[in-house]
Amino acid sequence: MERRTRADRDAITVEIGYAFVSAGLAAALVFGAVYGPALVFDVSPTTDAVLTLAGGGPAAAVFLLRVTRVLWRFARRPENDGR
Repeated sequence: MERRTRADRDAITVEIGYAFVSAGLAAALVFGAVYGPALVFDVSPTTDAVLTLAGGGPAAAVFLLRVTRVLWRFARRPENDGR
């Protein structure tokens, strides 16, 4: 196994950063789509709590799926096979 070059390490760092930023934005969009009506309309505290949970679950799932997909695709590129 050969050592990674500085450029390889930098590419990995950039890709991880991109994965987390894009996943955070996608999760915020999903959460906002579910929780948004609570900000516009006057809702009860119970409804507010339900919408928070209902938005948090899918947002967390979208975050994890996006990070996994971006990093998985990066690892599958031919130039990243370690040779």
